[in-house]
Amino acid sequence: MLKRLFDILVAVAVGIAALPVFLIVAVLVKITSPGPVLHWSSRVGRDNQIFKMPKFRTMRVDTPQLATHLLHDAERWITPVGAVLRSTSLDELPQLWCVLTGQMSLVGPRPALFNQHDLVESRTEQGVHRLRPGLTGWAQVNGRDELAIPAKVALDVEYAERRSPAFDAWILLLTAWRVIRRDGYAQAPVREPASTKRAA
Repeated sequence: MLKRLFDILVAVAVGIAALPVFLIVAVLVKITSPGPVLHWSSRVGRDNQIFKMPKFRTMRVDTPQLATHLLHDAERWITPVGAVLRSTSLDELPQLWCVLTGQMSLVGPRPALFNQHDLVESRTEQGVHRLRPGLTGWAQVNGRDELAIPAKVALDVEYAERRSPAFDAWILLLTAWRVIRRDGYAQAPVREPASTKRAA
């Protein structure tokens, strides 16, 4: 209950404070690439329930429905403003709506794409699927795009075991620091064996 109240209060405060940013980004997305401002993707939420998660659109409307690292020549699909939005994580701001509706939390395992079966299966085996997915998480501040699935799930499990208001606050502070430094961000795909595919 305390975590949920914290989520709502912070999401409302950040949403109001960031309203000018929302408007500027929306205009930039619209004028630099044809298509909608928001991209809604099917994600795996708490208890493996599918929900629609919004982002500011950073890729062309004809981009295949795959995690970015699985796309061939991923950079060619990214819009002119998309690269900046992705590297600064500004594309994630619309997910505050999912925090308000209770589909996501500020902190938790990042929601997998509906077709990231390896990640979903591993999380389910470890009981991580019972957690509400987060806007950021312990895995995100310890590698983000650089992590293979086993390492990501191990960090998700560690978060599940250590979660507390203080730990969440620490993760949020680390997230802000890493966003400023743009740590762990990989725009182009990193090739890995099929058994260790990374999540977006």
